[in-house]
Amino acid sequence: MSETRTVALADVLSVTGDRLVYRRHMDGIYDVLRTMTGQDVSTHQLVDVADAVAPVLIEQHPSLAELKPPRGADAPDLMTWLVETERAHGQSLEVTPIEDWRHRDPIEDACDKVGAEKVFLPFSNG
Repeated sequence: MSETRTVALADVLSVTGDRLVYRRHMDGIYDVLRTMTGQDVSTHQLVDVADAVAPVLIEQHPSLAELKPPRGADAPDLMTWLVETERAHGQSLEVTPIEDWRHRDPIEDACDKVGAEKVFLPFSNG
């Protein structure tokens, strides 16, 4: 079993919820996904990888399933909700990375999403 790692609750909530709950903006999402998968994730892979990681995070911490920011909250209300949530649940969580994660090639993922003919590789000869 992999050893656990500490991640910020706000970063995790940005992956498990339907809103970007941030202090670290997108860096937090990238860090949680990298921590869980052991892979650097490209921008076009974020949604698919987050969709795969979110259930694992919720399985490890079932209370995450219920931690959703209020609908329609503006930025100040969202930050107030986050501070209250961190007071109740802590500012960080221990997570266990996914041991059997299958590396996702970013070029192959891009080709799968939009078609190989639309993927430009600046270092290719073709």
